[in-house]
Amino acid sequence: MMTTATKTNIAPVNGINLYYEVHGEGQPLVLLHGGLGAIEMFGDNLTQLAAGRQVIAVDLQGHGRTADIDRPISLEAMADDVAALIKYLGIKQADVMGYSMGGGVAVQTAIRHPEVVRKLVAVSFPFTREGWYPDIRQAMSQNSAANAEPMKQTPMYALYSQIAPRVEDWPVLLNKMGEMLLREYDYSEGIKTIKAPTLLVTGDADSVQPSYAVKFYELLGGGKADGGWDGSGIPNAQMAILPATTHYTIFSSPALAAVAIPFLDAPLAK
Repeated sequence: MMTTATKTNIAPVNGINLYYEVHGEGQPLVLLHGGLGAIEMFGDNLTQLAAGRQVIAVDLQGHGRTADIDRPISLEAMADDVAALIKYLGIKQADVMGYSMGGGVAVQTAIRHPEVVRKLVAVSFPFTREGWYPDIRQAMSQNSAANAEPMKQTPMYALYSQIAPRVEDWPVLLNKMGEMLLREYDYSEGIKTIKAPTLLVTGDADSVQPSYAVKFYELLGGGKADGGWDGSGIPNAQMAILPATTHYTIFSSPALAAVAIPFLDAPLAK
């Protein structure tokens, strides 16, 4: 079961009223859900993460309890929101962890606002649109208001209908998500600038092609040489491929917290 939030609140940042919850105490970790999801999708992983740190779980633009505003949904704009939230809370640096769309927001936060990111965990997010399997890219193109009624049969809408401040915005959300998912992107150059220690996590049966997970790891300096007997050659980035795990199970898999927690707990290199 999810832990009971010690604090729920709204942060007025960048013209949006961003809903967030605080779970646990210690080093701050901003936790970001996937597309058409909300904080609840992490389930027991949130509980496990909050056992040893302060988890600041966020509902991103137009998702969950955060009402939409008059702007497109983009990873960059939402990353600016996350950075503004960290500063609004008076936190000098936070760890940032996100899944799928939230993983893209976490990556963009590290690229655009490196001063606020201590460690980065990107789950099931490829650095380029080509990293999604072709059939997944095709499915992404189907997101639109035209599918609003059939999509009401999904678990995503079941949660949205319970917590969204304006349930009638469901078709608007699908339209905006569809527009974002159709955009070509390649964040290679920005990723090369990331200095924060980074953990990449992907399922072995994910929507992200494993070869692109490896390419992402290489962009961060990994996979260049042997780590050495003493570990002195271990890069600033780490990569985990979770077995028997899909894009639709990784966010609730116990293995996710199991690989993320040791990475987050490890002291920063001098």
